[in-house]
Amino acid sequence: MMDVHKINALLRKIPVWPVHVLGALAVAGYFALAAAGRLGPDPVRILEQDLGRLALKELIAVLAISPWRDFTGINLLRFRRAIALAAVLAVTVHLGVWLFLDLPGISLLGREILKRPYITIGMAAFALMIPLALTSSNAAIRRLGAMRWRRLHRLTYPLIVLCAIHFIMLRKGWQAQPMVYLAIILILLLARLLPRKTPARARQGV
Repeated sequence: MMDVHKINALLRKIPVWPVHVLGALAVAGYFALAAAGRLGPDPVRILEQDLGRLALKELIAVLAISPWRDFTGINLLRFRRAIALAAVLAVTVHLGVWLFLDLPGISLLGREILKRPYITIGMAAFALMIPLALTSSNAAIRRLGAMRWRRLHRLTYPLIVLCAIHFIMLRKGWQAQPMVYLAIILILLLARLLPRKTPARARQGV
């Protein structure tokens, strides 16, 4: 079995930019499937839902990185920001598909947010994501200070829970798939309360 230190040394040699590329390609891939007519009879709805699921998976990956490091010693922190930005891209395009391809008119936006609770929850999650995306750079960390930046980025926790609730409400009823996503999120959040292998001073971010 490979030593954790060797795994981490290998990970440090892997550049971060391919994660950004893969995030963009994942989104583009769904549009390619839609253009090829491979998303079924209602491609807009399927495209919208697939992009939402992609974003949720990426957010779960972001949430898993710290517990994974704490309990295995394998450090993927340097890739977390890129995965988070990929999730921002997927969520933004997911929202764009709904706004411009699904919603009959932008003038109906306010009414839909107030009328449909799952849209209200989804828009609340997107609102929480905006300050996180805007402060994702090293310059923002320096400007805010590490402690304030970490406090701000704890918004990740309610954000991802809201995303899971949005998914559950969207699917209507207690369907298995969205409940599994929520269960994984809750397990990852609870994992942060358990004793960790790494010292507290070594922890970074959320």
